[in-house]
Amino acid sequence: MPLRLALFFVLLSFSSQLRSALPERTAANVSKYADICKRNIYKEMRGMYREAGGSLKYKFLAPGSSQYLDMLWDWDSWLSNVALRQILLDNGTPKDSIQALDYERGCVLNSLSYCGMDGWIPIWIERNAPSREEMLKKRNPWKSNMHKPTLAQHAAFIVRTMNGDAEWLRDDFYYLQAFVSKYMNFHRHKATGLLYWETDEAIGVDNDPSTFYRPHESSGSIFLNALMYKELQAMAYIARCLSLGEIAAQYDKEAADLKSKIQEHCWDPRDKFYYSVDLNLLPVEKPAISSLNPGDLYLHVGQPRNYDCLIQRFSVWSGFMSMWAGIATPSQAADIVRLHYRDTTSFNAPAGIRSLSPLEKMYNLRASGNPSSWQGPIWINVNYLVFRGLLNYGYTAEARELAEKTVILLGRDFERFGALHEYYLPENGEPVLNKGFQNWNFLVLNMIAWLEGRPTISEF
Repeated sequence: MPLRLALFFVLLSFSSQLRSALPERTAANVSKYADICKRNIYKEMRGMYREAGGSLKYKFLAPGSSQYLDMLWDWDSWLSNVALRQILLDNGTPKDSIQALDYERGCVLNSLSYCGMDGWIPIWIERNAPSREEMLKKRNPWKSNMHKPTLAQHAAFIVRTMNGDAEWLRDDFYYLQAFVSKYMNFHRHKATGLLYWETDEAIGVDNDPSTFYRPHESSGSIFLNALMYKELQAMAYIARCLSLGEIAAQYDKEAADLKSKIQEHCWDPRDKFYYSVDLNLLPVEKPAISSLNPGDLYLHVGQPRNYDCLIQRFSVWSGFMSMWAGIATPSQAADIVRLHYRDTTSFNAPAGIRSLSPLEKMYNLRASGNPSSWQGPIWINVNYLVFRGLLNYGYTAEARELAEKTVILLGRDFERFGALHEYYLPENGEPVLNKGFQNWNFLVLNMIAWLEGRPTISEF
């Protein structure tokens, strides 16, 4: 090959690498891409709004723009609402803020309209969804997953927005209590006090190896338990806003008890990280005999197991949820940041926080839509929740780093493709799947507001 041609191919390869690399994290680039994010998201904000109709009796928020399906989702709508309130704070009028309330409250009220005395609520509701009674003809509500424990948090977020006015929720507060009670009474491992997923279906972090293809009722998920801890706190807040102080005190106690159980069972002093736990242990039982025969050997009776779960040492991003929820002690948080957040061979990537460490054999970046891929790609809700956890414990330099990475990642996506995507490659930020996905990606505006020293909206 002639030297000139060889040089051409070298330069072409180098140019391709430059195009596929994330822009340098400089103040100028952060400012540039923050402006791009704001301009595009402000324009698309009203694409979240959906009118009442069909099975959805109330106006609601579809978690994204008009490209997104016409459905009510659980934690998607909650986090999209947090982003919406930042948009309104940044760029809305008082009239816009009042108008949004019907759509926000409708998310909660639509979900509660599908709740019964048993507390079961579906994970999503389509506009043409069958009735609750028809749904339950095809599933066992005691053996299937339901709406993630974010509904009370969503309601509390709205109540706080309304300066503590919870009267819109009073008539349905029983159903919200039934929903939380169902988790606490029927989806909780009695020996450890931890919540577990019934199955690996629609858990939000779809193929998290701590739960994916695991035996049913075996995954004491740190993700689920951190959400539940905050859910109990939200219930206490709402109860107080409704002047139900004695009920609030019960939720306070349940929250404190769950926090203690999470610290006891999910903290790993060896790795200094919070993990999900395996609850799938054989029970300790007395031998089924009528009398003891001399010389017979009954295995394990001399020293049966004295532990109730086993730590799943899979380096999944959800260990950082302990900081988001305020479960980690200050000393634990310091170890998590030092050993895990800052580790560029594990979680810390140029585009943000890997959903699974590449040190795990299950690491997989290929596009996947059902289940969605949580085995390594960058998700913006992950970046955001880890960012909030860092701020909770005063790690502002690390929070700034993560916020700036997120701004550049999404601003560049808008610049190149005119839209956002569902998830991204960790090293170069290339979009992997689903152009037009908005959802919790709009939370980048909450991060931008913090970076710019402006008032910031945060979840309850």
